[in-house]
Amino acid sequence: MKKIAVISAILEEPENTQQKFNEIITSFKGIIRGRMGLPLHDAGITVISITVIGTVDEINSLTGKLGRMDSVSVKTSISKKEVE
Repeated sequence: MKKIAVISAILEEPENTQQKFNEIITSFKGIIRGRMGLPLHDAGITVISITVIGTVDEINSLTGKLGRMDSVSVKTSISKKEVE
């Protein structure tokens, strides 16, 4: 069964991480329903929120790949309710 999740990411060096981050996101385009990015130029970081619908394994796989990147912090909130 699938669940809805929100993945939040903070890119502390967006100029060095944005391209690889986008490549990973693109490889999971089948489960991504929405994405919002907020560049904070004064702070030198970018905050990104991604809404996904997928299996827990798919969500964890995406979160894990993003979380292994240098200068990227990731947290995920997964719904308790299952969706079809």
